[in-house]
Amino acid sequence: MEYRYIGRSGLRVSPLCMGTMTFGSFCDKKTAFAIMDKAWEAGINFFDTAELYPVPPRSSWAGETEKIVGEWLKTKPRDGVIVATKVAGAASGWFVPPIRHGLTAMDRFHIERAVEGSLKRLGTDYIDLYQMHWPDTVVPIEETMEAFDRLVQSGKVRYVGTSNDTAYGLTKANETSRYRQLARFESIQNNFSLLNRRFMDELATVCRKEKISLLPYAPLAGGVLTGKYNGDFYPPDARFSRYLQDKNPRIRAQAARYLNDKTLAATARYIQIAQEAGMSVTTLATAWSMHHDFVASSIIGATSPEQLDETLAALHVRLDDEIVRACDDVHEAIAYPMG
Repeated sequence: MEYRYIGRSGLRVSPLCMGTMTFGSFCDKKTAFAIMDKAWEAGINFFDTAELYPVPPRSSWAGETEKIVGEWLKTKPRDGVIVATKVAGAASGWFVPPIRHGLTAMDRFHIERAVEGSLKRLGTDYIDLYQMHWPDTVVPIEETMEAFDRLVQSGKVRYVGTSNDTAYGLTKANETSRYRQLARFESIQNNFSLLNRRFMDELATVCRKEKISLLPYAPLAGGVLTGKYNGDFYPPDARFSRYLQDKNPRIRAQAARYLNDKTLAATARYIQIAQEAGMSVTTLATAWSMHHDFVASSIIGATSPEQLDETLAALHVRLDDEIVRACDDVHEAIAYPMG
């Protein structure tokens, strides 16, 4: 398997990363262990979690995913596993979303408290990649980057990254680090898939020029690119089928962003491309997300070990120019289906 470096760091990771955000909600600990074992046996050495997980967030659940990952981590050689987690905000108490609307606090106090909580739940004395889950629009980025740098200097964190950020935010943060000689963001974790190519508008250029790696999440667009949804049928146990029934209007709005006439029409065309290429659309979408030079590792998810079969198959696929052009043609015909 090809292993890739994240940014300019010493973290060498598998091209697929095992995401864990459903562990503790959509699947129990036993199932989560089976999923992580299967990924590990396939050569996956990179596992991503967050202090807020599992998803969908509930105040009584927050932190459970890190605990599950921490228990599993005890069964593996620690120095052989790259563990990434995220700081969501105030660590003095758990809360339901939307964190990004007023409760995110990326100041020194909250970051230092949050990392201690994650270390305890993960059962480890260091985190390989510590990421800002959402940018903070109130706390100056100088304070945030200085807080992250102290974690690196203390040895509690090896490298830092960001998530859900903009080209301006990423550039501003790393320019601050450069001038103040602080640890910089080596990665950015943003939504990126065949149905959402917004990253390529500006952020891809920043990553290429500054040698920063994208860790794409939702390469299957939350399961839409598996083809399991269509205009006439939504599986009752599927993630967005549940989200559409959620009491929280923001969760319902998120589902509508992923599930709409344009995303379903584009998916139907990607299914045809995959069939003509002799693979599933799940494998095609996963391989496409790994295909780009600014990507270090694509984050996949699962609620059962069997769901990994078609995503792990992408490790053995190299997309030729003809398939890539066919995918680009779909995007030109149905541009930005997720808005």
